[in-house]
Amino acid sequence: MNTKAEVLYENAKVVRKTGTLQKTLKTFKRYRALFLMVLPGMIYLIINNYLPMFGIVIAFKNINYRKGIFGSDWAGLKNFEYLFKTADAWVITRNTILYNGLFIVINLALAVAVAILLNEVKNRFMSRFYQSIILLPYLISMVIVGYLALAMLNGENGFLNHHILPLFGIDPISWYSEPKYWPYILTLVNIWKNVGYLCIIFLAAIVGIDNEYYEAATLDGANKWQQIRTITLPLLSPAIIIMALLSIGRIFYSDFGLFYQVPLNSGPLQPTTDVIDTYVYRGLMTLGDIGMSSAAGFYQSVVGFVLVLVSNFIIRRKSPEQALF
Repeated sequence: MNTKAEVLYENAKVVRKTGTLQKTLKTFKRYRALFLMVLPGMIYLIINNYLPMFGIVIAFKNINYRKGIFGSDWAGLKNFEYLFKTADAWVITRNTILYNGLFIVINLALAVAVAILLNEVKNRFMSRFYQSIILLPYLISMVIVGYLALAMLNGENGFLNHHILPLFGIDPISWYSEPKYWPYILTLVNIWKNVGYLCIIFLAAIVGIDNEYYEAATLDGANKWQQIRTITLPLLSPAIIIMALLSIGRIFYSDFGLFYQVPLNSGPLQPTTDVIDTYVYRGLMTLGDIGMSSAAGFYQSVVGFVLVLVSNFIIRRKSPEQALF
């Protein structure tokens, strides 16, 4: 038999739960318009980002289409062996990390520099014009970029071989057969295509800086470089850190179009252009093994997630207010 104290305690719990429910309903009624506005985005996020996570199971299955995904036999870690037991595992991992690491550093540095320069353009029309021109390459399909590169590098009638190299007395170069040039070519193409997008993000952050900081610095006699070093860069650092962390999270992912379409899948170039994504794609097209492809995606996601946690932990130790979480 319950004592009087236990009965009072249970009644208090019921009252507390009822009060919480009433507050929740009251909050929902008050902000129902905002909740309805959020609802389509939440539905899209669940369908597009969370439901596909169940596909992770494919990485550990020997897929049999007659049995279905969940009815197929378990394969353990056999699907991961394709990545780690092949002789090319070191090459594709090295290329993926080095290229993406280089892209992160160069793109962030150039995007910040260009954003600062654009912020100094006071003519509104010219500022919008420059922003549009810089952003345009980001909107171009990588297939088109691949053909633009071909027009520049084609051995028979490419622009470089027929118009630029002869000016310096250099013989035509078979670009699609010489791997040593492609680290530079891919880096330049990536910069041309992606710096504009990052630049617009940083420019928006710079525009949001209160102009009173610059006015006070001018009164103190600070020149432009000193204002950039002591005001713009410190206040821009949170945006830079966030973009860097997001990029680090995808360091094991590569721009498939950049590494497959631009080199035109040329065999002689694979030692310097082959990355995890292109290697898995070729394996999938050759073997038709969807389990191996899923295992590669799972491996990339896990490594990227760990890198984000580690990077954010390091930033939080040094500057907690600038950490992502």
